[in-house]
Amino acid sequence: MRPAKLEWAYEWLKTTKHLYINGKWTPGSSGKVIESVNPANGKVIGRFTGASKEDVDAAVRAARAAFESGEWHEMSRKERGRRLRMISDLIRQHQDELATLESLDNGKLYREAYMDDVQEAADIFEYYAGWTDKYYGEYNPVEGNFVSWTTRDPIGVCGQIVPWNFPIDMAAWKLSPALAMGNTVVLKPSSVTSLSAIRLFEIIHEAGILPPGVINLILGEGSVGTYISTHMDVDKVSFTGSTVVGKQLVHDSADSNLKPVTLELGGKSPNIIFADAPNLEGAIERSFYGLFTHKGEKCSAPTRLLVQRPVYEQVVEGIAKYANSYKLGDPFDPAIDQGPQVSQAHMERILRYIEIGKAEGARLVAGGYRDTEGSNAEGFFVRPTVFADVKNNMTIAQEEIFGPVLCVIPFDTEEEAVQIANDTIYGLAAGLWTNDVARAHRVAKRLNAGQVFVNRYGCYDFASPFGGFKQSGWGKEYAIHSLASYTKMKAIWIAH
Repeated sequence: MRPAKLEWAYEWLKTTKHLYINGKWTPGSSGKVIESVNPANGKVIGRFTGASKEDVDAAVRAARAAFESGEWHEMSRKERGRRLRMISDLIRQHQDELATLESLDNGKLYREAYMDDVQEAADIFEYYAGWTDKYYGEYNPVEGNFVSWTTRDPIGVCGQIVPWNFPIDMAAWKLSPALAMGNTVVLKPSSVTSLSAIRLFEIIHEAGILPPGVINLILGEGSVGTYISTHMDVDKVSFTGSTVVGKQLVHDSADSNLKPVTLELGGKSPNIIFADAPNLEGAIERSFYGLFTHKGEKCSAPTRLLVQRPVYEQVVEGIAKYANSYKLGDPFDPAIDQGPQVSQAHMERILRYIEIGKAEGARLVAGGYRDTEGSNAEGFFVRPTVFADVKNNMTIAQEEIFGPVLCVIPFDTEEEAVQIANDTIYGLAAGLWTNDVARAHRVAKRLNAGQVFVNRYGCYDFASPFGGFKQSGWGKEYAIHSLASYTKMKAIWIAH
């Protein structure tokens, strides 16, 4: 891991950043300037211009013109793949820059940003570069004197709205499959964490990899996303973020042009430890880190820990021990375990939930307060918080907190564990720990979640689809499954 490029970053941040439309950087027409705040100390570190509706119109026009020209989607599949691999290589070359900006902007540890976020962003461009010549139509064995086949054509102009918790990673999740299939894109990062996306577009622009208009970057607050989701000339929207906003995007689609929408939304994922779990200490450790890395700001985090009573107190004590040992502070300090929450508003939201948990009668065994020790006083730090003896109908067990707060819930029987696990509006992920293979099959089958992890919570690979059920979203990221949402299937018939 290369050292952080703090000196470079502060120099880069001295200039106000702009929108990227049709291959050019433009300040836009809104006149609004948005400040980027370092959550470790609450200080403004950079500024960028916010977009107006007219800027979104300009970006969509550029994307439409680029798509209709055919220069990108009619390019040979081999060449398109080569260019995506070039983007992957460039991300690796600038990995320290991108990770530094991500850590400054989001507050996550530099090593998390470097090893997890930016590394994966590079890897997923490389992965989808390999799909450009492997996803295609099929022959249809129809009756009569006909030949019929299907084609997989690019869907067109894609609006992509990216969250603040994994800014560059989520941008890559969306850009790479869309580009692999020959689409053009209007991307909007969160106004809280726009810096790494801006730098990514700079890197791609400087290398001259993509024709003008193929990718466009729109900056601004939530209303700007609405301009994209309601736009009549946007063919598809992909969104990662809260369930509340996801529902609104569905209405936006219905009220405009019925554009298809893929949604990766919230979660309240259960993680079940049975008394016969193999290597109980390993289960405790993984259950802790599965939630508390990246400050707990993860949609698929195992926020509800269901523990069978024979090992309940042992697990609670083990989790609390890990939580109490955590060091909070400067994300660039290798000795630190947890950085600040992404913003003051989000920190205050988490603290409100902690107070609700106390008022509801949950037993606080670790954390439960803002960390203001030493240099942390000006930052947005929340101690890793563990509530025991939680009832599943409590607010803290039902609503997504999206922070370093764990609810530990006791259970007696397998049937009870499954009932508690599924008793939520969400269905993103779930986990279970058991030495009984038959139980593993039974429970995994009954858990109503898009991915189920057995004896190791949090397994992710580009070859395996990622996405949830119920109010956790529509559609899948990763693997071949994400490509369907960036193409339209056409059936062709020829009489003979």
